[in-house]
Amino acid sequence: MIAVTFALPAESSAFLRRLGNKSTRHYQGIRTIRGKIDDCTIEVFHTGVGEKTCRQRMASFLQDHQFDCLISAGFAGALNDKLHTGDLLFAENFSTIQLNEIHSSGNSPIHRGKLLTVPAIIDSIEERQKIAQTTGAVAADMETEFIARGCAEHGVPLLSLRVISDSPAEPLPAPPMVLFDIDLQRTDYPRFALYLTSHPTAVWRLTRFAGRVRRERERLANAIVSTLQSDQL
Repeated sequence: MIAVTFALPAESSAFLRRLGNKSTRHYQGIRTIRGKIDDCTIEVFHTGVGEKTCRQRMASFLQDHQFDCLISAGFAGALNDKLHTGDLLFAENFSTIQLNEIHSSGNSPIHRGKLLTVPAIIDSIEERQKIAQTTGAVAADMETEFIARGCAEHGVPLLSLRVISDSPAEPLPAPPMVLFDIDLQRTDYPRFALYLTSHPTAVWRLTRFAGRVRRERERLANAIVSTLQSDQL
């Protein structure tokens, strides 16, 4: 059995549509979705965003489970101009599975590089560039480090695969605190509505961003399926 994790359902929806024979399971207070890709059994799990939630959920998820490997998937923000929105990144520093050449569904190579796990969403171009220069990372997320720790503790091989959702050239369409509240683990809708009221031009940016995210979800799902079907796991 292979586990595939995403931070949120907003990241996993395209991949879940590709699963056959889906069923929902509840264990240790967490919910998972099990299904099939060809003859391979897949268990999909949402870690939540950030260290606290991710570590708690991963501890419950990996307890008393045996997986052949775990694919940590989802969105990441590019830290410099080496990656663009829609690019796919194989995080070499977290992955313990070494793949041969892998491609996305469009036959373009999946980029390889260092992924950094950070405590908060990075917004400014200056902060992205500074972090890239000091760490050598090309992209950042908020979960993979803690997923990797859990996998190491339980002896589960890990593959980290991310799609770039934002970059210095194509930043987030609104301040991070407006888009997502880490304490609530969702958007704070009153705050979101207030922001739109005071920034009506943001509607166009948000609409464009939503369309981009839909395409990125599809591309990530295609890459995961291609990897599962490659017989390299």
